[in-house]
Amino acid sequence: MDANELLKKVRKIEIKSRGLSQNIFAGEYHSAFKGRGMTFSEVREYQYGDDIRDIDWNVTARHNRPFIKVYEEERELTVMLLVDVSGSRLFGAVGVEKREMIAEIAATLAFSAILNNDKIGVIFFSDKIEKFIPPKKGRKHILLIIRELLDFTPESQGTDLSLALRYMTDALKKRCTSFIISDFIDNHDYSKALTIASGKHDVYAIQVYDKRDAQLPNVGLMRVADLETGHECWVDTSSSSTRKAYNKWWYDRQQAMNTALRRCRVETASVATDENYVIALRSLFQTRAAR
Repeated sequence: MDANELLKKVRKIEIKSRGLSQNIFAGEYHSAFKGRGMTFSEVREYQYGDDIRDIDWNVTARHNRPFIKVYEEERELTVMLLVDVSGSRLFGAVGVEKREMIAEIAATLAFSAILNNDKIGVIFFSDKIEKFIPPKKGRKHILLIIRELLDFTPESQGTDLSLALRYMTDALKKRCTSFIISDFIDNHDYSKALTIASGKHDVYAIQVYDKRDAQLPNVGLMRVADLETGHECWVDTSSSSTRKAYNKWWYDRQQAMNTALRRCRVETASVATDENYVIALRSLFQTRAAR
């Protein structure tokens, strides 16, 4: 991708993601991901309905009428995006390519974090840690993240979620809010690493998948390739037993993923590449806010 084309794409995704963050997610993100405590701000006169436990008795005594303490939420959080850059993200049979939706979701979350005065960082992972962008604030930092989301070229094509989770656990000493954005097509067992990570951090999972990941079309003999290993073979999709076996593979994988996430109390959103990810994100935010 040349510099001019990249600049146009960065600008386009910035406008869309910033708009979503400001107009749709601003209040919901803030409600879902609150700060970690309250700090004293000021005192004001008592009003009907105020909690009497907040009365400042010293000020009340001086003025001979009740005053209460007003607190502000300590808003600043650290948000980490764990972004899957493995070969399977290049697949796009129905809707956009997975990497395009992953980039938009990550950018929207990044702008939502910045608008709420949170720091944002990114871990790009395949079956190795491809790149770590430490958490910071500011538009310049966001634009750097978007450029990398759009134009990053990984060294490897495989997937190892457990490696990314362990890296985050080791790299970030303080508790953070983290989003795993991936298709979760991973042959490694990441349940132990997820258990440790979710015990230390607030972890959320966003699965981006193509509907052809889940179901083979009935189109006869078809050449298929594994984008992560490079293995190719011919598949007779007209065979009902072949399609059923493929569907079972996907179902079993989804069940294993959901079981691991549920056991670690990781809230999850799943969205297909031809669906509106705004609905999935809003649902995730609303579920979190209701806790």
